[in-house]
Amino acid sequence: MILTTTPHVEGRKITHYHGIVTGEAIMGANVFRDFFASIRDIVGGRAASYEKELSKARRIALEEMSERARELGANAVVGIDIDYETIGSQGSMLMVSVSGTAVTLQ
Repeated sequence: MILTTTPHVEGRKITHYHGIVTGEAIMGANVFRDFFASIRDIVGGRAASYEKELSKARRIALEEMSERARELGANAVVGIDIDYETIGSQGSMLMVSVSGTAVTLQ
């Protein structure tokens, strides 16, 4: 499965548009609690444990979107957008959402 933020794949022709596909991953409040508890992981202004969790959530969302595209018969997703939002009554959760257009490439 080819995943790209661009509207096309260079050297490949889009032969069929299958529609919009999405994927989501939500990190619960315990991740934030763990983040603040492990503040000592910050090296050079970066929080390694928090970055790992964000990366994991993004990977899960992209895998979910890829699976939905595969179910539609696509072999690529173009025009991918990745968004990060805080949700919950006190912003205690982080949602990573991805969306794009499932296509078949020649």
